[in-house]
Amino acid sequence: MTPIHHALTDVLDIAYVEVGPATGPPVLLLHGYPYDVHSYAEVAPRLAALGHRVVVPYLRGHGPTRFRDDRTPRSGQQAALGADVLGLLDALDIPEAVLAGYDWGGRAACVVAALRPERVAGLVSVNGYLVQDIAASGRPVRPDLEAGFWYFYYFLTERGRAGLTAHRREIAEVIWRRNSPAWAFDQPTLDRTAAAFDNPDYVDVVLHSYRHRLGAAPGAPDYDALEHALAPLPPIRVPTVTLEGLADGNFPVTDGLPDADRFTGPRLHRRVPDAGHNLPQEAPDAFVQAVADVARLAAGRTDRHRGPGGPPTRSGR
Repeated sequence: MTPIHHALTDVLDIAYVEVGPATGPPVLLLHGYPYDVHSYAEVAPRLAALGHRVVVPYLRGHGPTRFRDDRTPRSGQQAALGADVLGLLDALDIPEAVLAGYDWGGRAACVVAALRPERVAGLVSVNGYLVQDIAASGRPVRPDLEAGFWYFYYFLTERGRAGLTAHRREIAEVIWRRNSPAWAFDQPTLDRTAAAFDNPDYVDVVLHSYRHRLGAAPGAPDYDALEHALAPLPPIRVPTVTLEGLADGNFPVTDGLPDADRFTGPRLHRRVPDAGHNLPQEAPDAFVQAVADVARLAAGRTDRHRGPGGPPTRSGR
């Protein structure tokens, strides 16, 4: 996806792709791990054709995105990902946007929607409410599900650091096949995305993300206030469409009820046939429809709320 643009926040030089009219209603499309902006290679131009200004950033530690200061902790915690989204909105002078994502990107979108709802016109989130309950991170899940999260625990070890450093593409392929057993991706598709893993901060950011979420590493001090605000799992009040792939190899399909109390605004929940965890790349039609529908929900929204994290900030921290 080209061309690549750059935006500066307090913390990052964020690389991003932009398509569509500059005056259109903005949509940020946020990728997960281990993926990159190419998850939206089909989604972005379709949304642009509908009149949206579409921005697709490389998350911290991925692709051409870079930290601006060598002294900045290479945090991958959820608050950092959310702060990056806020910083990008500020850098691009976007007061409010639809946020859409899955995995890490869906989590970043949920963080911003929960804490800064005045910046979010609407939300599309794959697998529902994704703010991490870090206090409950020691609570086990079914063994068959734990097996699919093997890399969470691998990355807690220095052997995992060495493995990710040496085999980042191969690890991604194993995760892709588990996450999306019905997705018949080819090797060029994997190679295209794996190029984003050559970022010099990739390993540190990824390891910190999983170590922090499992309580094995402290967060960066700059994000303490945001993490404190996230700890009670604040509700999301903005118009939302949640999606679940019926062929997701790691996340059991639900009817949307388990996290229904986390969504207190208008919400639609959909189950998408034959789609796995990387839903926008596997089922672009369903993802485009979800963004279009949440944009319509947002168009009729008259309320504006401040979130529990306090007033909006024009900062990448």
